[in-house]
Amino acid sequence: MELPENLKRLYRHWRFHTTRSVGENPRTVFKSAKLFKDISWFVGERLHIWEQKTVGKEPPYTKDKVLSHYRFCNIFREFDRQTIAFHTLLNPLRDNFPLWLLNMFYCRMVANTDTVKHVGLLSFDTADNKKFYTTLLQSPRPRFGTPYVFPVSVIQRSTTPTRELFIAHHLPSIMKTVAKDIQGWNKKNIYDGVKTITPIFGFNLNFLWTEVLIDVAYQFPEFIDLFARFPVGPGSLPTMERINAKKDPTLLVEDLARIELETGLTYNKKPVRLSAENWEGIGCEFRKYTNLKAGKGRRRIFGASQS
Repeated sequence: MELPENLKRLYRHWRFHTTRSVGENPRTVFKSAKLFKDISWFVGERLHIWEQKTVGKEPPYTKDKVLSHYRFCNIFREFDRQTIAFHTLLNPLRDNFPLWLLNMFYCRMVANTDTVKHVGLLSFDTADNKKFYTTLLQSPRPRFGTPYVFPVSVIQRSTTPTRELFIAHHLPSIMKTVAKDIQGWNKKNIYDGVKTITPIFGFNLNFLWTEVLIDVAYQFPEFIDLFARFPVGPGSLPTMERINAKKDPTLLVEDLARIELETGLTYNKKPVRLSAENWEGIGCEFRKYTNLKAGKGRRRIFGASQS
């Protein structure tokens, strides 16, 4: 399936997913041929489900009982509704990288599209941000989504000890400096990028910066290489250990990105390849799938309209 035109226009990194060299033998990466077969099926089935939804077909989308009843993240994060919403909102700012970065961090920190729509965007103007702060404080609750992304304990002893103060005051005060550093990168990997950013930013928010740097790579691929070394979170780690326990997982996902696993997707008729970022996410979702199949794990069930 050719990527939909709206997704081709929304992001600027797709050509890098079609020009990467592949050819790594799965046998040299996976310690289990069966596991490679199982994960390949999982990737294909999840993409098949997404494709059927995209072209407007009616459910059921799969005969697999776990995939048909429970919620999973997309193989490509670019297909997520919140990611699409944030990138659509900020596309007019792409020619102003510091301002775009400021607001993408804010969007990912809030993780609630309704809040962002209600409050509006940040600027580097102090007077504007005072009004922004007041509006944010008065916005309907819950203001924030997925709170684990931003541990409040990190900022509680700072001069901006609340999320609202941190967003309205700290982010505008530091983001031009952070943006200048990123603009000097030449396809840096995200693993090293997070380590570079943290001391400049002043707070240990590695997970959140990983998320934002992925967004940077979608729009400014000249700065970041999604196919290189990539941080592996605790949700994905069990799968990476099953694939190859002897390999550093942050490097293993780079090896996995060199395997020729067909996605069935094309960009300008060229096959779209899986990146190290994609493989990290696959590891997390495959763990969820195997746990649910074994009767374990968190059960996030589809709504009636989705099942």
